[in-house]
Amino acid sequence: MTSVINLRHYRHGDLPAGFKQLLVDVHTDAYADAMDLEFNQRFPWFVDHWSNMAGFTCVVGFDEEEPTGFAYGAPLQPGREWWRSTAYEPNNGYTATFAVSEVMVRPGWRKQGIAERLHEALLSERSEELAVLLVDVTHPKVQSLYESWDYAKVGEQQPFADSPLYAVMVKDLR
Repeated sequence: MTSVINLRHYRHGDLPAGFKQLLVDVHTDAYADAMDLEFNQRFPWFVDHWSNMAGFTCVVGFDEEEPTGFAYGAPLQPGREWWRSTAYEPNNGYTATFAVSEVMVRPGWRKQGIAERLHEALLSERSEELAVLLVDVTHPKVQSLYESWDYAKVGEQQPFADSPLYAVMVKDLR
């Protein structure tokens, strides 16, 4: 049975008390089998980093009052587009990039289309011309999912010494 999932939008400068802990709790559940990795234990730092960026946006799905998952990201500053280290050049140029930092759904709510709803809601009001995200190269099914959402792999990066190797994926939002 599919639950009715309500989406709530949050923005930089207007985050409620307990917001960070909500995301940390969802992450801990979603990555329960990999929390022994030091990289995954740094997730609270990533929440602070991203949520303090101008333009930060987050969409959280709720089954009644139970959080099911979230998607968040922020615009990249011109000249700081980390995906530029790939050889990819968008058609007709671009002026702005939105980085999708996280899309995750808790195990009990997976395979219901929630991730796609969260992702679509996150990007629905963006004015940037390009979306970019990273996918662990050891998760080809996740990469295929993003490809079904019109992303294309344009290279690979390992942004931190203890992070996985990621596929760099981009999507034209125009």
